[in-house]
Amino acid sequence: MFLRTLSTDTQLSFDSLLLLSFGGPEKSEDVVPFLENVTRGRGIPRERLAEVGEHYYRFGGKSPINDQNLEMIDNLRAEIAARGISGEDLPVYFGNRNWEPYVEDTTKQMVADGVTDVVVLATSAWGGYSGDLQYREDIQRALQSCRDAGITPPTMTKIPPFHGRDLFHAGFSRLVDRARAALPTELQDDARLLFTAHSIPVSADEASAADSGQSYSGQVRAAAEAIRAGTSFAAADGEDPAVELVWQSRSGPPHIPWLEPDICDHLEETSGVRAGTDADRRGIVLCPVGFLTDHMEVMWDLDNEAADTAAELGLTMVRSGTPGLTPEFTRLVLELVREHWADLPEA
Repeated sequence: MFLRTLSTDTQLSFDSLLLLSFGGPEKSEDVVPFLENVTRGRGIPRERLAEVGEHYYRFGGKSPINDQNLEMIDNLRAEIAARGISGEDLPVYFGNRNWEPYVEDTTKQMVADGVTDVVVLATSAWGGYSGDLQYREDIQRALQSCRDAGITPPTMTKIPPFHGRDLFHAGFSRLVDRARAALPTELQDDARLLFTAHSIPVSADEASAADSGQSYSGQVRAAAEAIRAGTSFAAADGEDPAVELVWQSRSGPPHIPWLEPDICDHLEETSGVRAGTDADRRGIVLCPVGFLTDHMEVMWDLDNEAADTAAELGLTMVRSGTPGLTPEFTRLVLELVREHWADLPEA
């Protein structure tokens, strides 16, 4: 059995859905082993990983990503049942790259349960290496782990990147407007909408265009434009200015160029602090367009570092939610499955 690539005219029949994610630690003792998994092959000393893990320790060593993925799975199971399909006919499984439940173990469990044909949802909307190809590597590794154990693996079909889908945009748009309404009343009308996503090296961004037909940064910008068009920030005359897009969570050697501007640098620059001009006091709605759920890089980099920077600059900033737990996203997943499995009923 093998990893299958979907095409627009492919019609298949699946007997399970696998949610494949990055993974995160559950307690303080898990943090360094988790980071060893994340950085495997790089030779980073454990003491350095303990320093890197400080953000996790501030939250008791627990990342929110696993709980949010489990809630996402509950939402999918409920929607599947609402369409008259039993959990036995389309069970939903959970597997991770870097922490329990590991995708290799989940795949073996699926085989033990009699599963033969799996549709895989990776918790990334984007094309390119980190957003798509690396998840394909995870699937291939899980298939090989079955073969190494003398087990015939199932066929796995990965859902393609979905950053251009209307329901993906709609979930974000609704959350952006909800966040705008949370600003003080006097700041709502002229508020700024700021989009942020995970930065990557410029070389990786350029390579992603060859892999996906559009660079990662281009995908993010196009999604941000579509999201804003569905919000109260959309221009009444239909001529929106360029989106305000920043990047976050940079790591790696400082001599390697990454996508910029960094969110905190951008807040300082646009507030007038660096130029010595009067600060821009407009309220800010911050949309984490690059993320499906509120995991550590959202909670720490945005809700702590960026929020602290905004407060120091005298800015009022609210962050919108992420769309993974919205009804729009649940419908999107099953819409993606249904495009290739006609027997799945419509909503």
